[in-house]
Amino acid sequence: MRFLLGTFVLAAGLSGQTANAPSDPVRTVVGRLDLDKYKAHIKGLTQFGDRMQGTQRNRDAIDWLEKQLRSFGYSNVERYRFMSGSGPLENIYATKIGTTIPGEMYIVSAHMDGRGGGEAADDDGSGCAVVLELARVLGMSDVQTNRSVRFVFWNNEEFGMDGSGRYALERASLQGTAAEPKWLGVIQHDMMMFDHGMPPGPKQSPNADIDIEYQRNSRMAADSEKLAAALQAANRLHARDYPATIGANMAGTDSIRFQDFVASVSVRENERVIEIVRGSNPNHHQPTDKYENYGEEDFRFGFNSVQTTLGALAELAGITLARPR
Repeated sequence: MRFLLGTFVLAAGLSGQTANAPSDPVRTVVGRLDLDKYKAHIKGLTQFGDRMQGTQRNRDAIDWLEKQLRSFGYSNVERYRFMSGSGPLENIYATKIGTTIPGEMYIVSAHMDGRGGGEAADDDGSGCAVVLELARVLGMSDVQTNRSVRFVFWNNEEFGMDGSGRYALERASLQGTAAEPKWLGVIQHDMMMFDHGMPPGPKQSPNADIDIEYQRNSRMAADSEKLAAALQAANRLHARDYPATIGANMAGTDSIRFQDFVASVSVRENERVIEIVRGSNPNHHQPTDKYENYGEEDFRFGFNSVQTTLGALAELAGITLARPR
């Protein structure tokens, strides 16, 4: 893990031919990302309202996510069933199987449930759309990765994060077996569209930035910091509209369930502790968290996050393009 992340950050920090060396397959694949498709993923998920855990809306959204993943070419879609305080729930995921090192895996994720009585468009339809667009592009027939990548949609983040928590606890000891590849890193996406400043204004702030957070007090803090640096380096190479900054107080998101097991980061619109909980997004957990209440610059902010994560994943997982036959 240290070698992989260190190599990426070193290469991204150089100039000239070395810095551009990975651009052949990586830039090609990042260039296949589509802003309109990113927006369509959000629109598709918000048709089910806020997707509160335990509701039919939640179950219908799980079914819809499965259809999307299968439409991208994944035949290995799986549901991870667990018991919550309100009854049985499901996470859902699909895996891009690595071609040369399939037993090692990066997890990219978001939570599919929401609350507030609106559409949970930003929290966390926007994060789910990041994962869906990553899955769509990496699922293309000519795209290969050396290591595996798992696209996960957690359930019940809003009331305890037990979808990610159960998965982390139950699967940690299975790593390296046929049941679970070895984890190399977890990249969580949670609220990806709204950085209108503090106090929030009507438009995206001129200083808007993508926040990449890890937890300095976790067992895997050193590796998590390197994973955050790899994402920031990818942002500089592949996302032109909004820069990325790194924080060290990751909280209130599903990746905290993994932070003592493996390198774990949260990618989001604002810092959780000093911005989101202080009202940086007036739509958070409100009926106003609807697709129609976000502007083009908000969607582009989220799209820059897709570019950032794919640029990093392409390097870390080792992306290649199959030659035409």
